Amino acid sequence: MAESSSLPVLFSTELVVLPGMVVPIELDEAARAAVDAARASSDGALIVAPRLDDRYATFGVAAHIVQVGRLSSGEPAAVVRAERRVHIGGGVSGPGAALWVEYEPVDAPEAGDDARELAAEYKALVVSTLQRRDAWQVIDAISQLSDPSAIADTAGYAAYLSDEQKRLLLETPDVEERLATLIGWVKDHIAEVDVADKIADDVREGVDKTQREFLLKQQLAAIRKELGEDEPDGADDYRTRVEAADLPDDIRKAAEREVDRLERSSDQSPETSWIRTWLDTVLELPWKTKTTDSTDVDAARAVLDADHHGLDDVKDRIVEYLAVRARRAERGLEVVGGRGSGAVLVLAGPPGVGKTSLGESVARTLGRTFVRVALGGVHDEAEIRGHRRTYVGALPGRIVRAIKEAGSMNPVVLLDEIDKVGSDFRGDPAAALLEVLDPAQNHTFRDHYLDLDLDLSDVLFLATANVVEQIPPALLDRMELVTIDGYTEDDKVAIARDFLLPRQLERAALTTDEITLTDDALHKIAADYTREPGVRQLERLLAKALRKAATKLARVERPEPITVDEPDLKDFIGRPRFTPESSERTSVPGVATGLAVTGLGGEVLFIEANATDGDASLKLTGQLGDVMKESAQIALSYARSHAEQLGIDAARLDDAIHVHIPAGAVPKDGPSAGVTMVTALASLASGRPVRSDVGMTGEVTLNGRVLPIGGLKQKLLAAQRAGLTTVFVPQRNEPDLDDVPAEILDAIEVRPMTDVAELVREALEPAAVPAAAAA
Repeated sequence: MAESSSLPVLFSTELVVLPGMVVPIELDEAARAAVDAARASSDGALIVAPRLDDRYATFGVAAHIVQVGRLSSGEPAAVVRAERRVHIGGGVSGPGAALWVEYEPVDAPEAGDDARELAAEYKALVVSTLQRRDAWQVIDAISQLSDPSAIADTAGYAAYLSDEQKRLLLETPDVEERLATLIGWVKDHIAEVDVADKIADDVREGVDKTQREFLLKQQLAAIRKELGEDEPDGADDYRTRVEAADLPDDIRKAAEREVDRLERSSDQSPETSWIRTWLDTVLELPWKTKTTDSTDVDAARAVLDADHHGLDDVKDRIVEYLAVRARRAERGLEVVGGRGSGAVLVLAGPPGVGKTSLGESVARTLGRTFVRVALGGVHDEAEIRGHRRTYVGALPGRIVRAIKEAGSMNPVVLLDEIDKVGSDFRGDPAAALLEVLDPAQNHTFRDHYLDLDLDLSDVLFLATANVVEQIPPALLDRMELVTIDGYTEDDKVAIARDFLLPRQLERAALTTDEITLTDDALHKIAADYTREPGVRQLERLLAKALRKAATKLARVERPEPITVDEPDLKDFIGRPRFTPESSERTSVPGVATGLAVTGLGGEVLFIEANATDGDASLKLTGQLGDVMKESAQIALSYARSHAEQLGIDAARLDDAIHVHIPAGAVPKDGPSAGVTMVTALASLASGRPVRSDVGMTGEVTLNGRVLPIGGLKQKLLAAQRAGLTTVFVPQRNEPDLDDVPAEILDAIEVRPMTDVAELVREALEPAAVPAAAAA
């Protein structure tokens, strides 16, 4: 190193360098200038000093640059070897952009015996620390040192000393003082390491103790088993319950595996509670329990007839199921190929026709237990298949819970409102029902929670729905569809007399001796007070009338029996809510009466057409769907191109045409209003109103062909309620008339049609005859 009183200085913010250390220093702009100045003017010599907390040190080390290069990260760096302590003076001018300072070497006093003793003690402490880390090469290097000052300065490599501590060592030239300070710091560090080691040993001993306790518990369990002693509320209790339970072989093996896991698990493990809950669920399921079906077909039909009026399709299907099952049992064919003889029916129809209550009657008919599963508004797939056992609070799905609640493997399970199932980010419950409701698959239904095959093939599934179109096609394909249409007026009167009225008399604490409702009154209520396919509103009105009667009887001391006839209804339930309006609505040209089907059953649909001056155009209002809009365009195109065949003035349809379907707040869609739109346009163009007693339904093509539609029975029921006497239907729907009650066909003349032009001619009022021609 060149002998001079000034050198460039490199201030290090990352580490404190003590004499004897060889370290790499990352170079920033100022450090780079100092290195360049040292290599150019002082033979690679420079001062390295720490800078902590933005304070420049007054002590540093005179060092020599060994190498300049880059670190593994790619940053420039210089390797320096520190040689001796220096005291830094004031700044001086020097070549280059580096900061030059004056310095004065700091020579440590000659080491005495005390310093050597302290050095030996410190060396022993350092060696003891390094031995714990197996740093034998470093131990050899320190063992070769004999100078007390050099031994003390090796503390610059100690990772357990802070930069402030190392800076204090740099600023302490006295060797004895330096060594004494270091010995205190190393002893503190060794004490901390001893505490940490003791904690680690205690933890290790705790783990070993837990393992030892587990082994002892296993041995104790084995000893108790040999002695024939039971351990209540433990794994042995579950093993005893599994052995005593009447389980299928595969289920027993799975349960025994879980009991083995329970015996190996610690009581503090969360897995223990999961296993116990799973075992409780498995042991509570009725794996081999089945009820015996009633095989008396006549008695079954009698029970169904006693509970519900009408609904012959459903009753016939249940009786057929009973007859087939009885024959299979008689011939030993209860189970074939692992599949039972269950059934999956979906009862589709408007509200209030008895779909849900029918499930209870079916269960009573078969002698089975009944369980209702409400699916309306369910959006989570786990509600059907269950949650995985790893989730906190996991439970089996609703199907498994229904089987457990029923207590048998062949109950009647009613899946209520299956068309109201939705889907979101939690999955699609309807997709999970595909396996449940497939007779070819449900004998191996697997719930996520149980993770076992559950045989559902003997379960009689009854699903209910209002709108079949809202059921996914793949799910609907797995079920047998039984349509329940609305009731006729006579059906409603019979239901009211035989079922509703007795029930409401009991609720109102009345008897037939105290109040009587005549058949005329019941007919009046069904015709003019309700316009529903079911009987819920009818029952509410009966309850209202009986409450009024109970109030009147309570106000007199000696009441006379009350008879409610048709003229008395206004006093008991108010004025009629519905009156025939077809004649009023169709009294002007351009209005036709159509028929439609909604989720609430059949409805009468009036279609109005009007023309205003302007360019030829078509305006549609009434919140119509795309299909109905297209039907209106097809109807207008047909009417314009076949004006002569329809007997109308085509010029009337070249104006701005406005087609409106009232009840604009209700969405409407479907193609079955095509013939009604053609009739309304023909009435508008000819100036002849549509007959008030006529209703119609059917899809129309551009060539005027009348195509078939759905829901004919419900539409005819709506026509009867509206007081129509003639209904035009598509010719291809004529076979559907077999399902229509005879009383409807007696009250309504049903006219099958194939050509819409012929339908229009018969639906319009006759043209007025001029007076001159009449004379």
